[in-house]
Amino acid sequence: MKKLILALSFFAIPFLLFAQQKSTEVKLYKNKNASIQDRINDLLKRMTIEEKAGQLNQLNGGNFTGPAANDAGQKAKMQMVREGKVGSFLNVTGAIETKAAQKVAVEESRLGIPLLFAFDVIHGYKTIFPIPLAEACSWDIPQIEKNSSIAAKEAAAAGLHWTFAPMCDISNDPRWGRVMEGAGEDTYYGAVVAAARVKGLQGNLNDDAHILSTVKHFAVYGAVEAGREYNNVDVSRFSLWNKYLPPYKAAIDAGAATVMNSFNVFEGVPASGNKYLVKDVLLNKWKFKGFVVSDWSSFSEMINHGYAANGKDAAYKAISAGSMMDMESKVMIENLPQLVKEGKISIQEVDNAVQRILYYKFKLGLFDEPYKFSDEQREAATELSKENRAEARKAADASIVLLKNDHHALPISSSIKKIALIGYYAKSKEDLFDFWIANGSANDAITIYDGLKNKYGNAIEYSQGYNADATTNDELINAAVQSASSSDIVLVNIGISGKMAGEDRALAYPEIPESQIQLLKALQKTGKPIVALVSSGRPLILTKIQLLVSSIVQCWILGTETGNAVADVLSGDYNPSAKTVMSFPYAIGQIPVYYNHFNTNRPLPTDNDGNWYSRYRDIPNAPLFPFGFGLSYTNYEYSNLQINKTAIRSSDELIVKVTVANSGKFDGEEIVQLYIRDVTASLIRPVKELKSFQKIKLKAAEVKEVIFKLTSKDLSFYDSNGILHLEPGAFKVFVGGNSEHVLEKDFIVQ
Repeated sequence: MKKLILALSFFAIPFLLFAQQKSTEVKLYKNKNASIQDRINDLLKRMTIEEKAGQLNQLNGGNFTGPAANDAGQKAKMQMVREGKVGSFLNVTGAIETKAAQKVAVEESRLGIPLLFAFDVIHGYKTIFPIPLAEACSWDIPQIEKNSSIAAKEAAAAGLHWTFAPMCDISNDPRWGRVMEGAGEDTYYGAVVAAARVKGLQGNLNDDAHILSTVKHFAVYGAVEAGREYNNVDVSRFSLWNKYLPPYKAAIDAGAATVMNSFNVFEGVPASGNKYLVKDVLLNKWKFKGFVVSDWSSFSEMINHGYAANGKDAAYKAISAGSMMDMESKVMIENLPQLVKEGKISIQEVDNAVQRILYYKFKLGLFDEPYKFSDEQREAATELSKENRAEARKAADASIVLLKNDHHALPISSSIKKIALIGYYAKSKEDLFDFWIANGSANDAITIYDGLKNKYGNAIEYSQGYNADATTNDELINAAVQSASSSDIVLVNIGISGKMAGEDRALAYPEIPESQIQLLKALQKTGKPIVALVSSGRPLILTKIQLLVSSIVQCWILGTETGNAVADVLSGDYNPSAKTVMSFPYAIGQIPVYYNHFNTNRPLPTDNDGNWYSRYRDIPNAPLFPFGFGLSYTNYEYSNLQINKTAIRSSDELIVKVTVANSGKFDGEEIVQLYIRDVTASLIRPVKELKSFQKIKLKAAEVKEVIFKLTSKDLSFYDSNGILHLEPGAFKVFVGGNSEHVLEKDFIVQ
């Protein structure tokens, strides 16, 4: 018996020593004093291939507390979290929900790897700012950055770590519903805005008030044919490099943590599996250090494109191209382990993708404080605060574009005693917001009716004018005419519902509904000044209403403070300063129309005489309102354009000076725009290219000299391989208040 005990002891001692060693083993990945890379390396060594595939798997989350906790589907997702098969959730919001899901990941999974929570915070989280297209019309880069930082702060307090913004797609097509998410048609301006939005969202990622941003949609999604969502794209590499890529690159240079694949193909290959876009350009040429996420199911949708045979083939082609995290299609979690086992994908390729995701989980501090973003008290104190609403109002004020103002109908005179407000949308909270409102609520928003009532009280008399579906009838028109007849000025809110802006909101006819035109014609007969307040998430064709109204105010979709901002502008409390960032078409057949087009071999003469020119015979070639256009209640005069040299070398700076005078009676802000033209080049260049701008304040009768500096980079262009070139030859520089009305000077590059 003693021999048996001794024998057992002999075998037990090493086992006990091994167990003791295991229990005291230092898990480097949990040591917050170690470097992030050392922690990542340690964690990767411990992870199974299934757990690594899990980090590349993002699922649509939903709710995990309350009644939803008993739902079989939600229980299955939580079980996947326990097994390390989910790296990220989207659409899990709020401190309570995110904390509940994070608790399972951190406390019930083998390695305790925290989740990333993502959500579409496009133009605000709870406090909703103007849609990005409208916000861009402010040309106020510090305010744009601030708007994004407030959105990030609210989202972070609700437990979110990541948003799928900014959209950096350049688009010339108002038929596309997603133009509302971008910064318009100009490459240079789009790049400036993209960088500002990234900086606002991310900061330095060293606190709990900023979140990861996403550059989307990579690439050229704004060029979808016919403006139809998810449609084909066919552009040259020349256009890719010169027109479409610079905003994505600017956002990445600003520090964007993630990039999202676009839905479209490029050169016949879906973006999710496109080695040229992802591996060659993004990862190798641009040295992008963050991670690449698919758009919703875009990995598996390569099957629909006819590029992948099945889910396994889609996973193989996505990761081989350099794409990484799979949003919702589950092809990575279902197929990656087998692809590695078969030797089709190397473990090094998998580790490269996984470590990029782990880096940001460490960078955000989630391994050390997994619940720091899920703070109910901070969430309540931060969301929709008085300060945030004040910034939203400032942003909305600066986004409203005054397109027409005959006979100084605006601002509304103090002598006005009765104001007719007409239009269903003016009072409808249901139509106030767009598709991308995060956790915002229209019930928290100020309608145009509310804002004008706040400003003018009983002077406002409201009449519906048309129905929710934008149809009208004699009864509604007669009531509107009666109200207008007894008023001093008529405000008519027309356009299209906010619900028609965003993804899958393409329109073949982006124009004012015919019933609203009918209403305006009836109101015009009253002889009263009519102000059209146009609500829309895109430029509409306003040609038919031009002669029916005294003033046109492009109100866009302005967010939580819509009504107060509209009242600020109409009353003159805020002098409008916004300028268009997309050209407004004259007619549908003109689309796409944009200022920075190329000359043809037969450009139309300015006098429009003769034959055999590139033109329309039934409408003008030019847009109704050009890029960079916007009126003010005051007038600005440009004069004395000067350049420091008429011939420069590549190492020189061109100094451009112009005098701007406020010749009106109101203080205001003017957006001074500088354009260039490379007259002759080895690859043709646009007739104008924006290269700089300044937003300046001028008091009534004040005069300022505005100074710009142009460098060789501003005068360069890309070839089809992405190489930047500066060629000697003739150039022009233009300065003015919009892309059409400019002063110009000639110079040469030697």
